[in-house]
Amino acid sequence: MALEFDASVDEAVRIFQQSRSLTVDGAVGPETFRRLEEARWSLGDRVLTYRFGGQMAGDDVAELQQRLTDMGFDCGRVDGLFGEGTERALRDFQRNVGMPIDGTAGPAVFRALAQLRRTVAGGAPTQLREEMVLDDVTTGVADKVVVIDPAHGSQDPGPSVGGVVAGHLVDLIAARIEGRLAALGTTVLLTRPPLHEGESPVDPAVRAEFANRNGADLVLTLTIDTHASAEASGFASYYYGGDRYGASSVLGNRAAELILNEVLARTDLVNCRTHPKTWAMLRLTRMPAVRLSCGYLTSPIDRRRLTDEQFIDVLADAISQGVVNYFSPENRA
Repeated sequence: MALEFDASVDEAVRIFQQSRSLTVDGAVGPETFRRLEEARWSLGDRVLTYRFGGQMAGDDVAELQQRLTDMGFDCGRVDGLFGEGTERALRDFQRNVGMPIDGTAGPAVFRALAQLRRTVAGGAPTQLREEMVLDDVTTGVADKVVVIDPAHGSQDPGPSVGGVVAGHLVDLIAARIEGRLAALGTTVLLTRPPLHEGESPVDPAVRAEFANRNGADLVLTLTIDTHASAEASGFASYYYGGDRYGASSVLGNRAAELILNEVLARTDLVNCRTHPKTWAMLRLTRMPAVRLSCGYLTSPIDRRRLTDEQFIDVLADAISQGVVNYFSPENRA
């Protein structure tokens, strides 16, 4: 019997995407395919270890992180990526239970984990740790590093409607945010140069590594969307969260909400709210990251706004002020 990508498969893909907080479109693109591959691993199926330059990823890694976190060992974010933080936590666990300290999770580690119970209570440990970092964050914007991530490049300029190209609009917004934050003493870095001929598309993992390598305090990914319906319009913000283990970025959520609030206060864009997602740039960055959907090209109303230089100025002002509010001690609560 021939296998077909029929309606039932499409539905199954969409249910899977929904469960992983991915874009629900029924298409098995690179990100969905990666998550399908990760989903096939359960803790104990394979030996887990840190690999420099190519992290192991999977549901088994996430379960290991969750178990270590529940016992008070700091893995950082539960994201299913076996990085340096997970290795350190695993070594601490091995040291505490008297096992050989090699940072590798094999049969002996799996047995030990199965025999031990949770020792942390009173809230999600990763969220509690992240909230403790807030004192270091809210010291003003002047000494911070902000990475702006325009989501499109010349070989992938994003959608184009009525001769208006998303990549060009994103560049305009990014340049204005950069100028405003730099004037306040913020170090602003861009993951790519402005849209120009011959530019190669850059993988999200490379852009995330750029932010990690430069020790960013916050990452802003800028996008402009399209939709099958011309009625879809408005501004939305996204942060890391919604995975099957309930992990989320408290600080990312805070930044996303503060920026959204400023945009809504200064423009008449429709409120599309703040949402948790597990997209690559939100997942792979080691610091709070926010993705901003600045409108829909397929909406005649949004498209008219986004091609107005004065509106672009107002939008950039609003996003910049949201960043300032995020770092401000006056917004500590």
